[in-house]
Amino acid sequence: MTILAAARIGVTAALRAMLIVALACATWSVATAAPRAPDAPLLLPDMPLHDPWIIADRATRTYWLFTRNEHRLTGDKRLGIMAYRSRDLKHWQRPVLVFALPEDSWANDGAWAPEVHRWKGRWYLFSTFYNDALKLPGENGRQPVRRSTLLASSATLGGPYRIERGGAPIVDAARMTLDGSLHVDRNGKPWMVYAHEWVQVGDGTIEAVPLDHGLAAAGPPQLLFRASDAPWVKRADPADPKAGNVTDGPELFRTRTGTLLMLWSSYDRRGYVQSLARSRSGTIAGPWEQLPPLVRGDSGHGMLFRTFKGRLTMVLHRPFENARGKLYAMRDLGDTIAVERELTELDGETRPVVTAAGD
Repeated sequence: MTILAAARIGVTAALRAMLIVALACATWSVATAAPRAPDAPLLLPDMPLHDPWIIADRATRTYWLFTRNEHRLTGDKRLGIMAYRSRDLKHWQRPVLVFALPEDSWANDGAWAPEVHRWKGRWYLFSTFYNDALKLPGENGRQPVRRSTLLASSATLGGPYRIERGGAPIVDAARMTLDGSLHVDRNGKPWMVYAHEWVQVGDGTIEAVPLDHGLAAAGPPQLLFRASDAPWVKRADPADPKAGNVTDGPELFRTRTGTLLMLWSSYDRRGYVQSLARSRSGTIAGPWEQLPPLVRGDSGHGMLFRTFKGRLTMVLHRPFENARGKLYAMRDLGDTIAVERELTELDGETRPVVTAAGD
């Protein structure tokens, strides 16, 4: 073998070694990278989905499903709200960001419980944001922080939504509130119904604040009920500042006979619960009586909508951590509502969820 041939063999071996190292590095990079987002069409088990909200847009025969933005799915890292779209409630398009919280906002986390409502010719988005570094005055050993429902609007359902009133909270910023929901009463007056956070008050409450026609607060908040009013709620030790009775996710619904109901969530001793309350007066003032829960099994924060075929349907998330969407066919019984069945053909569920009737 000549010196030149030996040199060529050495170079070839070196190149092979470099190629092996490069391939190993590439394989390691792929293995350690974030999981690749699934391709569309998406099914509900593929879709991160906390606090779901569905609008059935009859103009386009499209269902819009709003939830907190997930960078892995939209490719956008901004804090905000994304929306999935579907024609059949089973196959969904990759979500798009429809609202981004301005970078100069007082808040730096959240994007919880997005709700979208049509009002005075525009679409309004209610969503909850917070900042743990902004402390509120404490009481009884509790340390509340800034947490509020904010308002944004758009001329179109798909956005982009722009913040209203410079990002000022709808309710006084000193009040730790979340999950604001728009309710329009029989006189056409708008209200925001929301949860007053247990972190501040211990026994969480559901409250309502009257709004003007620009959806700004037009009076003081009104107490509707406390978490502890529900007999099934897991009671926390009132002396423990790190514990409390939770109120979450209010949404109001008027039945075919005019009965006013409210979906809301809390915890029993086994997990998250989708519950129901009823106004004895038929108005937001109540008094509110607590009805048996609709769904247990660590399920909750539900809302009601009608499909394009007119079927009353509920969507909620389950489980509370790493949540996915669950769909139920519902019955309007006039004085209440009831679960008819799980729509497993749409949500792909294989493990039955315990309902109130079977608990």
